[in-house]
Amino acid sequence: MTNPAQRPFLTRALTLARTEMAALSAFLVAAIGVIAFIQIADEVREPGGQAFDQHILSLMRPYADDPGRPWGPWWLKEAAADITSLGGISVLGLFALIVIVFLLIQKKWLSSLLLPLGLIGGVGLSEGLKKVFERERPPAVMQAVETINASFPSGHALLSTVFYLTVAVMLTRAFPRHRFKVFVMGVGILMALLVGATRIYLGAHWASDVFAGWAVGAAWAMVLWLIAYAVERVQRGHGAALQDERTVTVTAATNV
Repeated sequence: MTNPAQRPFLTRALTLARTEMAALSAFLVAAIGVIAFIQIADEVREPGGQAFDQHILSLMRPYADDPGRPWGPWWLKEAAADITSLGGISVLGLFALIVIVFLLIQKKWLSSLLLPLGLIGGVGLSEGLKKVFERERPPAVMQAVETINASFPSGHALLSTVFYLTVAVMLTRAFPRHRFKVFVMGVGILMALLVGATRIYLGAHWASDVFAGWAVGAAWAMVLWLIAYAVERVQRGHGAALQDERTVTVTAATNV
């Protein structure tokens, strides 16, 4: 049996183990994202490295008489166009503003600062990498939406991954139950996957552009989490103000 005097120590030890495991997992995801991006970038630059992208594009454009028409019924294209807008900078900026106001109301000072910085950093990563690689997009005749800049990596895939994963991670800290945490993270991942998939379907990007965007976006989102984790640990020890106020959960017990 456990000594009652040891229970507080064991509780703290288990809490620390769970927290450190989360930090280790975030670091692992960030490292995998960086490695995956490097490998994809190497493949893209090699001669013949576009064969996979060409194959995926031809699968999405099976109509020889109308190369701009994507596979499937007409409503699928309309649905994809609606979903892909969820990764646009205007929509993400609006969503970010709503989430930031909510975080400020909840006194989540650190999260409300890191979210806009993360999104701005994501834009910088997207535009910077596009200028480095300067990859041409799929042929204009096969694009079902308008595009304005270079192709690699996909900005929509990168930014949607950064935003939705970051928000999902923030929300998991507000839910005590494991199933709620899983649901929130699942929704965040699903949103990022859907936005990226629509970019391929609509011919706005090569498949490798989207894979690279997902990789960089996931890595950057995890870096943001690690920054928040490190800042909170340092500031809690010094009683500083720039930290998320702890959420107090009150449980009412009713005897029947």
